[in-house]
Amino acid sequence: MSTKTDLHQVDAPIIRQKLSDQVFDRLWAMVQSGELSPGDAMPSERTLMERFNVGRPAVREALQTMANKGLITIAHGERSRVNKLTPGIAFDQVDDIAKLLLSTEPSNLENLKQIRKILEAGSIEIAIKHCTAEGISELRALVEDQRSKLGHERAFIEADIAFHVAIAKLTENPLIQAVTQAMLSWLSAYYKPVLHWQGREDTTLLEHAHIVDLMERDDLLGAQKLLCDHLNRSEPLYDSN
Repeated sequence: MSTKTDLHQVDAPIIRQKLSDQVFDRLWAMVQSGELSPGDAMPSERTLMERFNVGRPAVREALQTMANKGLITIAHGERSRVNKLTPGIAFDQVDDIAKLLLSTEPSNLENLKQIRKILEAGSIEIAIKHCTAEGISELRALVEDQRSKLGHERAFIEADIAFHVAIAKLTENPLIQAVTQAMLSWLSAYYKPVLHWQGREDTTLLEHAHIVDLMERDDLLGAQKLLCDHLNRSEPLYDSN
């Protein structure tokens, strides 16, 4: 029994798909099926032209679309290669849209800050379970690296991001790490230093160092509380106004 929706779909005009889009769909299917695996060289343009019975422009446009989506890397003078898909590549695809969403709807900045607190509080719980002496040493090295950036605002913020991403990395969950990296990158565009608040960088460094101490002692509640206080204190530094 047909419905109105079914009839509407049947009567809808057929859209002619561009040749390059059809080639892209075929290439995408080759990646999905494993015919093209990470590290593999892409077939030559001529091979693809013959296989799909299309011209060079359609093949080149399809390959460029693959590159834009992070599926392949195009190198001049040599064959393109299939990339290993990672969470980072996936989040790169939504980077511009996420930034636009934040800039056009200021309330989303507050929503993002809230997500950060939830994510980082959960991340540090998992990180403590997986953390080794080597992991603690890496975190301490990042605190000292950030200390060396005192007086250099942008470098200091980048080092701050590196510290928080390093905690996410200790979870051994690449999705948590990728989400944290993307989220902090989006937030950093709204960093507005409070010039009259002297010593804020020193406070940040002290809190980072203390968080590492608590992680080393497996003090989850202490680490989560300090992290929450740390994020609450820094929250006003990220503002859309």
